[in-house]
Amino acid sequence: MTAMATSKASGTIWRWLLAGQFRSFPLRYLLASLAIALGIALGFSVHLINASASDAFGDAVRNISGSADAQIAGTTGLGFDEALYPEVFRLTETADVSPVIAMSAVIEPSRLRVRLLGTDIFRAAGITPLLLGRQEIAEDQSRGRGDADSGFDMDALYLSRTALNEAQLAIGDTVTLRANGQSHAFTIAGDLPGMETGQAVAVTDIATAQWRFDRLGQIDRLDIRRADGVTQAELNQALQAILPDNARITGAEQETANRAQLSRAYRVNLEMLALVALVTGGFLVYAAQSLSAETRQQQFALLRILGLQRASLQRQLLIEGLALGLFGSLVGLALGYGFALLVVNLVGADLGAGYFSGRSQPLAVSPWAIAVFLAFGIGTAIIGSLAPGRRAAKLVPAQAIKSSADNYHSDDAPRWWPGLLLLLLGGALTFAPPVNGLPLFGYLAIAALLAGAIWLTPWLAQTLLKPLTRLSAGYLPFDMALRHLMRSPSRAAAALAGIVASVGLMMAMAIMVSSFRTSVDGWLGSILSADVYVTGGFSGATFDADQQRRIAALPDIAHAEFSKTVSLSLDAERPAVNLIVRPVKGTRFPLALIRESGASTETLPIWVSEPAARLYDLEIGDTLTLPLGDDGAIATVVGIWSDYARQQGAIVIEAEDYVRLTGDTVRSDIAIMLAGNDAPEAVIARMRPEIEIITGSSVDISDASGIRALALQLFDRSFAITYGLEAVAILIGMVGVGATFAAQVTVRVKEFGMLRHIGFGRGQIIAMLASEGFLLGVIGLIAGLAVGLAISQVLIHVINPQSFNLTMTTHFPYALLIGISLALLATSALTAIFAGRRAASQDALQAVRQDW
Repeated sequence: MTAMATSKASGTIWRWLLAGQFRSFPLRYLLASLAIALGIALGFSVHLINASASDAFGDAVRNISGSADAQIAGTTGLGFDEALYPEVFRLTETADVSPVIAMSAVIEPSRLRVRLLGTDIFRAAGITPLLLGRQEIAEDQSRGRGDADSGFDMDALYLSRTALNEAQLAIGDTVTLRANGQSHAFTIAGDLPGMETGQAVAVTDIATAQWRFDRLGQIDRLDIRRADGVTQAELNQALQAILPDNARITGAEQETANRAQLSRAYRVNLEMLALVALVTGGFLVYAAQSLSAETRQQQFALLRILGLQRASLQRQLLIEGLALGLFGSLVGLALGYGFALLVVNLVGADLGAGYFSGRSQPLAVSPWAIAVFLAFGIGTAIIGSLAPGRRAAKLVPAQAIKSSADNYHSDDAPRWWPGLLLLLLGGALTFAPPVNGLPLFGYLAIAALLAGAIWLTPWLAQTLLKPLTRLSAGYLPFDMALRHLMRSPSRAAAALAGIVASVGLMMAMAIMVSSFRTSVDGWLGSILSADVYVTGGFSGATFDADQQRRIAALPDIAHAEFSKTVSLSLDAERPAVNLIVRPVKGTRFPLALIRESGASTETLPIWVSEPAARLYDLEIGDTLTLPLGDDGAIATVVGIWSDYARQQGAIVIEAEDYVRLTGDTVRSDIAIMLAGNDAPEAVIARMRPEIEIITGSSVDISDASGIRALALQLFDRSFAITYGLEAVAILIGMVGVGATFAAQVTVRVKEFGMLRHIGFGRGQIIAMLASEGFLLGVIGLIAGLAVGLAISQVLIHVINPQSFNLTMTTHFPYALLIGISLALLATSALTAIFAGRRAASQDALQAVRQDW
């Protein structure tokens, strides 16, 4: 026979065997493919959602930045002196410079939050043309208090089409714009034709923005285009030489990278957790292929006798695994795309985490992402088929052609040392540092722990069951079940792999989420020590020194502390930290300190959050330069406090020190201790109009319990996908138990027939299988709980600190763990009983006829 004919015949055999197996056991393979599909669907959808959000933010930054080669931005929310503008303009390395005022603003009465930009139209035309407004009404219809002959309209406002639609406004309407604590009326003179990417943007003249919103003498950004023949490095070097301490060089790509860095750990963790179902599916593929090899050993033996080589048998099971993986991956990709569309519309492009705002652009599917997730699914299925394929290749045809399925497994004692080595490797990997800010070794540690636990399950089964064999239970079906499991540890391993994987990962996630939530709840209780909190909210209200005195004197207020939060850039390569200005010494609302210094310092004292301490490698007594004032300020860390709200880090500065450095006395938040014993709701109702009269603007007022409830609600929302993953892991684990026992009935049909032939009743066979199911459930539960506890500690003490720079204490959700454990044991026994009914219904003589 020629090589081509041999190859063709071999291909025909493979297709025939593959089609026959799928027709004979469709449910078994469908469940394994479904597990692969669910894992791929969850991972692919998370990838699409976050990629869409990140791309949308990048487009927004690039649109606003235009063709700028570099930007100079303030290191705080206060901007920098406009005197820097002519200095930059005079540099020979610059061809053009456009100054920009950038603020968050609110359009009344719709309360739509927009990005307010003040620009110089002559300078912006050459660098950021997308920010040029299109005049749609005559100037004399909107002429304000500016010079009528100057060509500038002080009342003109240009809105992007998104802002017009969301605020339900039209060209020519008069609106009130509130920013930086100031409110002024404007006429919508036109739109921004270049802003068509879903951004809510408002543009006015830079002089108007400076004058009306109390920003005289300051600007927030300089957009710069370099001169011909000048490299980017030369431009940056020239700019760096003249920059004051409160300004830094940045750009569109850097801003996009900083924002993406904020959510990177969150996205990676979600994608890794989404692969939990995929990993579990791999073990279900392993169980399905192991049982398939058992049921077909006589078929394989016959094929070997007819001339099929060992490698061909192993290749056959690998091809079946590839088919499972391909089908499951394709279904998963389709489900993932649909799920991503649904989540973006219902939850938001940040999955509730708050990293991205605004609308996401349509989902963009890259061929690279499809290829990667397709490879994940196919690779997982093939890996799950490797061990069964090797065992099938080792069959001795002469023995397997007439032997029972039990001989497919080795009777040797399971080797325990490879599993122990894997567990030790997993423990060692937990001490490795993060790679580029990601806990890659932590994930490898989880994989090693899980693999080690599954490897040890046959040894664990024999170790736990061996003492029971010395005790006579006096119940024959139980004794038969016990001895069968002791005799076939490899078969027990096939049944236990999916159980241990799903239970272990599900328990680990349940413990991690419960620990995180409990830690956040305790932290909220420690920081929300005031009765009522007031913020400017959507109106952007602020409180000057006089307003602060009048508010503090209100009769319902026993004590009030005023604060504000501004952005502070310590490193251009990292997202800005939050600088929190508030009273610290003698405050009635103390920080949630982890540790502090008792020694006094001659420099500026600051208190850094735990994430900031980890990100910038800060300890008590360390110094750093804060870009505050004209020359910066040398600050010393005197305390580290717990903070679960700001992953990018936060720094607290004493309010008096901040005023001394900046002269800024305006505040935006109030913590209030109430006088009297009236309910907070009643006091808020009386207090709100009084504060709004003083400030001339609406404010948001909430009591501590309301803020706490809202924060926990947002936490639950951001972890909603994790709860979904837990449910998927439970479902797959339960289904895997049922599929395993149902398949084993087919494998052991002759065994059941022989038992019936020698006098076993149907009820005894059912009781025997129920006992096997219960014992396997107990072993799987013990192994799953043990590895789940270990993995949870890796998640809590390695993954989360390295990803989010946060620490937490372990908390066990006992009720949930007990409920799931009981459900697993019940499912194991019930599915075994269901399978036993099928086994007991077989005709005994028919089942063993072929052996006579």
